[in-house]
Amino acid sequence: MAGLLLRRLGALILTLLVASVVIFGALYLAPGDPATLLVGNKATPAGLQHVRELYRLDDPVHVRYWHWLTGALRGDLGESFTYKQSVWSLIEGRIGTSVLLIGYASVLVLVLGIASGIAGGLHHRAGAAITVVTGVGLATPTYVAAIFLITAFAVELGWFPVFGDGAGLPDRLYHLTLPAAALALTSTAFVAQMTKAAVREEALREHVECARSRGLGEGVIVRRHVLRNALIPITTVAGLTVAGFVAGTVVVEQAFRLDGIGSLLVQATASRDFALVQGICLLLVVVFVVVNVGVDLVNAALDPRLQARRSA
Repeated sequence: MAGLLLRRLGALILTLLVASVVIFGALYLAPGDPATLLVGNKATPAGLQHVRELYRLDDPVHVRYWHWLTGALRGDLGESFTYKQSVWSLIEGRIGTSVLLIGYASVLVLVLGIASGIAGGLHHRAGAAITVVTGVGLATPTYVAAIFLITAFAVELGWFPVFGDGAGLPDRLYHLTLPAAALALTSTAFVAQMTKAAVREEALREHVECARSRGLGEGVIVRRHVLRNALIPITTVAGLTVAGFVAGTVVVEQAFRLDGIGSLLVQATASRDFALVQGICLLLVVVFVVVNVGVDLVNAALDPRLQARRSA
């Protein structure tokens, strides 16, 4: 297990290093002067000089990258050109909403997706109904789902607020119910489909039939022989789905006017606030890669073959 952990840690560091190069170098791939790109064509010479000093644009590229990378490792992501604040302080003020939204959507996916997938895998009649429902869910884009939920449950029925993220945990969860549902809809359908397929495949294996022939109860068979072996693909799909929410928040936060990281990224992109875009993109990549590594380690702990090799 220690060797696996070291390999995954090495892969994580290498991935983050490559991602940092891509994120930092994106500005310099665009044609024209980077300072002009940041402040616009109507910038004064004094304004251009200020931007060059702020972002060290007169230094060689490798020097600028090293300065940015070492600053990021210390928690210093630079200063926002638009807001005149440190990038990290802006992220810190918005990250709570995004974390709560992702956590809420993840709970919906894990509970509804896995539960319905298990029911569909074990019961054929339920499986047909779940296939139809999840097919509709998979075909519905997140933004369309957001518009439908706002129209149906906020405007027409008035059950939930239209916009905003609330104040206090209960009120914030109430405000985030529709955004979390919109974010989780397609992913819940996908997890349900994959869970159903994994459970059905395990339920048809020979060792399950042998367990039935020995007179074991159906509950014991499902727990010990079906669900335990189906956990690995289910965990992989669920983990990757949760990691994908990091990028999916951009659409949902814009649709529901939430004050989170996704909406901040859109605003920073529109205002060409490059330091802020760099900081948010780096944070999103870090979260995505860390979640993927965590999924790999959980799968290694669940895989009976790895357990056998460790005990040998």
